[in-house]
This record gives sequence, C-alpha cells and structure tokens, in this order.
Amino acid sequence: MMEMLKTLGEKATNAKFELQKLDTEMKNTALIAVANALLDEYGYLLEENEKDLRRGEEKGMHPGLLDRLRLDEKRIQGMAEGIRQVADLPDPIGDVMETIDRPNGLHIEKRRVPIGVIGIIYESRPNVTADAFGLCFKSGNVVILKGGSDAIHSNMAITNVIRKALCSRGINPDAIQLIESTDRTVVQEFMKMKEYVDLLIPRGGAGLIRSVVENSTIPVIETGTGNCHIYVDESADLEKAIPIIVNAKTQRIGVCNACESLVVHEKVREKLLPALKKALEDKNVEIRGDERIQEVISCVPASEEDYGTEYLDYIISMKTVSSVDEAISHINKYNTMHSEAILTECKENADKFLNEVDAACVYVNASTRFTDGFEFGFGAEIGISTQKIHARGPMGLKELTSYKYAITGSGQIR
Repeated sequence: MMEMLKTLGEKATNAKFELQKLDTEMKNTALIAVANALLDEYGYLLEENEKDLRRGEEKGMHPGLLDRLRLDEKRIQGMAEGIRQVADLPDPIGDVMETIDRPNGLHIEKRRVPIGVIGIIYESRPNVTADAFGLCFKSGNVVILKGGSDAIHSNMAITNVIRKALCSRGINPDAIQLIESTDRTVVQEFMKMKEYVDLLIPRGGAGLIRSVVENSTIPVIETGTGNCHIYVDESADLEKAIPIIVNAKTQRIGVCNACESLVVHEKVREKLLPALKKALEDKNVEIRGDERIQEVISCVPASEEDYGTEYLDYIISMKTVSSVDEAISHINKYNTMHSEAILTECKENADKFLNEVDAACVYVNASTRFTDGFEFGFGAEIGISTQKIHARGPMGLKELTSYKYAITGSGQIR
C-alpha cells in the first residue's frame, strides 16, 4: 500500500514542476478540452455512476446521500460549465500582491505562487473530482484525490476522462491522480504523506473531517459541516420569508449549506408558522420545535441535541427568541461557522447580525444555499472552509495559492 502511495507522490512531485511552467493560455486550452471531454463522454460517465447508485441502493444508502452520489446530464453539464468558468477567470499565478522598496535599494515583490501538491479526501460527491481538478490545475497545483468507496466507479471514470483530455493537449496527466484502493487503511497512510503532499483538504461529514484534522501530519484546511440557521426577525417580510426557508431547507437536503434550524422572533410566530408548516409539509419536512413553537403548530418537540444537529434530511428544528441579540447568541452557540441568514427589513438588525454572527458566510434576506463557489462566481470550489487561517468560505483559485518574495538588488550586502 505504501509503495503505491509513494509512487503516486513521486509522480505528483514531478508533475508539480511541469505544471508550474505552463502559461495561462496553455492551462485555459487544457481546461476547455477537459470540459468538452466531460460532455462528449457523458454516456460513459452515467453508465459508471449507475454502478455506484445500484450498489448504494442495495446497501440501503440514505436518500440524501444517494442524491449527493447521483450524476445526471444536467449535473455533468454543470461540471463542464464550472471548468469553463474557471478557464475564464483571471490566472492568479504571478500576481504581484505587494511591492516594497527599501532604503538600501532592494526591490521586494510579494508574488502569488501555487501551493504545490494538494490532497483531497472526500465522500460520495463525484462532482468534486472535476471541481477539484479545475481549480487546482488553473492555480498551478497537482491534485491527488481519495474519494469514498461509494463513488469509486464514478470517480475513476471522471478521472480517466480528464487524464485523456490532458494527454491530448500534451500535458502530463499526473496533474490529477486518483487513489483507487477502497481499503480504509489507505486513508490513514495518505494523511502521513507530508514528504509529497503540501496541503490536505477533507470534504465530507463530521466524522471524516475530524479524523483528518486529528490524524494528518500534512497541513489541513478544515471544510466544516453545515448546521446552518435562518433567523426570522420581527420586521421580516413574511411573503419573502417562506420561499427562502423552503428553498434553503429542501432545494437539496444532502448539502452543507442547507438550512437545518429556524430561529423565529416571538412576534411573528402566529403569522408565520401556520403557512410555513403547510409549505414545509408539502415537501415532507418534519418540524421539531420548542414549547413556544408548539403553542402555534403541532410538531415534534425539539431537544437540545436537535439545535446542534446537521440533519441532511427532511427535518428542521425551530427555536423561539425575543430579540435579535438572543437569536445571535443561540446561533453562535450551535452553529458550525458555515452559513447563517437573517430575514429582516430593519437595517440596524441586519447590520448587527452581519457583524456579530461568527460564520464564514452571513446573509441578509437570501437563502443559505448560495454558499457555493459556482454561485459566488469562482467557477467552482474546492470546499467551504469554516476555519479562519489562510482561507474561509468557498475556496476558489486565490485560496489555492501561497506566495513568495522576489528580491532584486544591485550588489547590496548586509
């Protein structure tokens, strides 16, 4: 096992130095070739994805996870469009971030450079394979992928298509490599490959992320789980509120930016909740509410555990508060610093919420489902960072770079 990983690491290191020599036009041309190849091979991709779906159904996989795993023509078109958007974005490599001219005549430039080799460990979302490649490649990085066993056929197919497209452009296909072993021990060994991998990014559930953060010897960017809240303020436009909440909860249930918990100001309970309950029940959503929610609608009693749970299911918890301050306090206690929203027509409360809620993305009068690199105009995303060091929120091209100082002198000595 270690020999296999060592070989991948050596290939990645060699490819890293080749990639750093590519100019922007070469990278963009290759990305367009990859996007076209994904569309041309959609039949093959769907056929391989169907193998994973059948096995998932046989294993009794949760519907939300099956949704994450599923590819269809529209999602493949989305993957290709994401890569095209990345090709259209400015190339960050070589940007001069800062210049300093010292009194002794030294000219110092802070230049943006690739990180090098990026490892990504992820679960049953095959679109991550294409998204990760596109962003890593445009930012000059090699990527080594370790997807979940549930999506092995899909990930292998996408990787094969990408590698063939790179070969067609005369580019080293080892710019992307997939660890094909489904042996669980390979993940533990991969996390120790500090000699070859410069950065590790986990994408998946809380258990996977915790395991990587606690066991990796490679620097890690934590892409956290999403216990996302929407707070309905006393001044909220309730006609806007219901579609926003329904969208955030049900548009896709198995994603980290779905709303899992609703916080309701006590003054809008009676106007909001009956209509909201009907709209959510039409989507088969189970409501778990506190005592004051239960005074207005019939629902399952909420427990303390409910407020801290990322359901990834047709379930939403509801909490009543008497002020925006109480709402902020509740959200900061239970959230995962991912995406939080306030629905309000009061600018003072909106500003207070934006300033005081501790999360990577904070919204006013919009669905949390927009926390996404594609929706933010990044083309795609490598993940949504919930930490505060180096990168936070949807991670696009710039978040996959480091920098170095280039110093030009004329004979200076110290």
